[in-house]
Amino acid sequence: MEEPRKRARPGRAPAPAGRTSRPRQAEVARLAGVSQATVSLVLGGSKQGASISEETRQKVLDAVRSLGYVPDPAASGLAAARNNLLGVFSFTSTFPTDVQHSYYPFLVGVEQEAAVRGYDLVLFTGSSSGGAGAAGPNALNRVRLADGCLFLGRHAPAEELQRLVADGFPVVHLGRRDELEGLAWVGADYISASKEVVAHLADLGHRRIVLVREDDEAPASSDREHGFLKGLEEAGLPGGPDAVLRSADLRRDLTADRLRGWLRDGVTAFVAEETDTGDAWRVLRGAAGAAGLDCPGDASLALLGSPPPDLSEDPAPTGFDIPRPQLGAAAVRMLAALVAGEQATEPLVACTFRPGTSAGAPPAQP
Repeated sequence: MEEPRKRARPGRAPAPAGRTSRPRQAEVARLAGVSQATVSLVLGGSKQGASISEETRQKVLDAVRSLGYVPDPAASGLAAARNNLLGVFSFTSTFPTDVQHSYYPFLVGVEQEAAVRGYDLVLFTGSSSGGAGAAGPNALNRVRLADGCLFLGRHAPAEELQRLVADGFPVVHLGRRDELEGLAWVGADYISASKEVVAHLADLGHRRIVLVREDDEAPASSDREHGFLKGLEEAGLPGGPDAVLRSADLRRDLTADRLRGWLRDGVTAFVAEETDTGDAWRVLRGAAGAAGLDCPGDASLALLGSPPPDLSEDPAPTGFDIPRPQLGAAAVRMLAALVAGEQATEPLVACTFRPGTSAGAPPAQP
């Protein structure tokens, strides 16, 4: 007896030739001509303050059938029943010994804003096992236990974040990440703050200034360097490659002899960037001490950010402070908007100039 022929599923187009992965929500959104948030609301049946026309709903459903899209089961379950949880995932140590110079200030703002909006928080301890990358390509899937997730850290894995965004999961990165299409982020205005520090040094009379930084591709580092060079340009001071020392080994390349050489060439001020390690500022101060320099008498120093914990008791350096609690609060506002299916925008948060005591007028020329 001939076996009954399996009936084809109606309305589903065949998968594109060569395709190895299932369609993603971002593709549904592009085909339907709507946002991913709208696709998420249509598929989840959410009524959270969003008015979706029948025409738009039908476009989404037609795109779903055409692509053969199957919603992620974990994400679908959460979309149908929000649990008022926001995730926080850090790619560096979240709670080092000195909380004032860790992610703690960010988390203060996160906690306060989450409480105002009726959310609880769940901390995902990615850094304790060497970060998400150490756990394989699906390491971030557990964040789907929350309604959305906030990510912190200079080196969050781009591919995994992009996968969450493509699946329509609400994600916000604390710190600029505009190289990842569709990823929402909030950040500090490091460019303007760095320009302000350079302008201050120029007003004091410095005419040659050098930036020392780690060899780091993090957007925050790039923004600081861009602002530094822009500040030199606006002040009419020499810039270019000679104005920046970028090194993967600052302890080797930033020595007392090198500082003395710069001073002989007319450099009178040195600027370091803040990073998670704090190495640039620590090595710069050490080299100045080894060279026997009185700062700011013999040379001025400035820091684009806050000093590392082991130097926090020293006199405050000239530079700027990062508004960490305000950034945390802004990130929660953006994440809550994405969870609700709304458009989410937050302006760059301004940093506060810190006069400090490490910069003064350049020494008189003999």
